[in-house]
Amino acid sequence: MLSFAPVLQTPSRCTVLCFGAHCDDIEIGCGGTLLKLAESGIRMDCHWVVATSNEQRETECRRSAALFLAGAARFEVTTWQFRDGFLPYLGVEVKEAFERIKREISPDVIFTHYRDDLHQDHRLVNNLTWNTFRDHFILEYEIPKYDGDFSSPNFYVPITDAHCRRKGEYLMQCYESQRSHRWFTEETFRSVMRLRGVEVGSPTGYAEGFYARKVMW
Repeated sequence: MLSFAPVLQTPSRCTVLCFGAHCDDIEIGCGGTLLKLAESGIRMDCHWVVATSNEQRETECRRSAALFLAGAARFEVTTWQFRDGFLPYLGVEVKEAFERIKREISPDVIFTHYRDDLHQDHRLVNNLTWNTFRDHFILEYEIPKYDGDFSSPNFYVPITDAHCRRKGEYLMQCYESQRSHRWFTEETFRSVMRLRGVEVGSPTGYAEGFYARKVMW
């Protein structure tokens, strides 16, 4: 069973906040972990926030979130309409959106982008996550890309083969707009989880890796 017990306000309930710069980021970065957590027996309330979208991608995002969070007790999807690729140049407006989320949600666990991600939109989302939520448990996820910016995670979540398979299937099923990208394949997603599984000695052979900068127990 996946346990975040040391950081939960109530052991039987977990409020999760997920940030993604783009509509498929959350699923790619922590989709397997969300599937596992939603089926762990803990009552999960999930808030799913995406910074950039358009009409097509928002439809894809909401469809995908419904699949990944089918086992959650409750979930809410929020999509902002900021321009893809331009988040650092819209900093004031994005920061104000983060501040509104902070007033509405007090999460136990936050998933966000990796601090050293080379995509400018991803980095800004990470920076604003830490700037806005200073007293929370934050796990940074990774996104495979042409830039080759992977590092060495220090927090791993073992993923079953079934969760691994469903993650790939859901992504391919929901994000028709992304299938033309050479890297957007089930093989890519599975290979990352297999590598992280090897690194942590996962009993299932698969894992998702995260970066935990600060953890207080």
